[in-house]
Amino acid sequence: MVNILGVDEAGRGPVIGSLFIAGVLVDEKDLNKLKNLGVKDSKLLLHKKRISLAKEVKKIAKSYKIIQIKPEEIDRAVNHQDGLNLNWLEAHKTAQIINELKPDKAIIDCPSPNIKKYKDYLLRLLDNKEIELTVEHKAEKYAPVAAASIIAKVSREEEIENIKKRYGEVGPGYMSNETTQKFLKENWDKHPEIFRKSWISWDNAKKEKEQKKLDNY
Repeated sequence: MVNILGVDEAGRGPVIGSLFIAGVLVDEKDLNKLKNLGVKDSKLLLHKKRISLAKEVKKIAKSYKIIQIKPEEIDRAVNHQDGLNLNWLEAHKTAQIINELKPDKAIIDCPSPNIKKYKDYLLRLLDNKEIELTVEHKAEKYAPVAAASIIAKVSREEEIENIKKRYGEVGPGYMSNETTQKFLKENWDKHPEIFRKSWISWDNAKKEKEQKKLDNY
């Protein structure tokens, strides 16, 4: 019996909300069950399909873990506090998942352009140094990683829905969206718990408001 873990994240880029990292542990003999479900990179699936697949994945998985990284913790890493950057922060959370779920093999979707450097850093954080570790870009081609991608994305979408219920229409949280742009412009100095203040888009909204104050003097 070989236990395989897939790890992926969702929500790395938005200015609003958390980053989610998910790990899905499956018995090697159940890989075909995942494949037959049609798991793939969550970005290639419609919202309703992601929700239904997430439920099925959880039934097949031996175990799974979801870690939520809130904006404040992201900001500390981006600003190089705690001796981290965003990639190293992800590595620490990924190691936490691996150390807790104790797979024989782990497949990681790599957030860093430098795969070797990231893999070496991650390995130093693991309890089991003998683990079979695969670190690749676009690792969603592996069923356990695709499954983790779906779990992470659904968790991210649930958070955004909760934010909307509390704060109003924020859009998806990405600056490519006009609703998010408008919400940030009007609310950048409110609700500090939902904004990533280390993002240039948040900083630009702050500077624009401060410039208008100066122009009014």
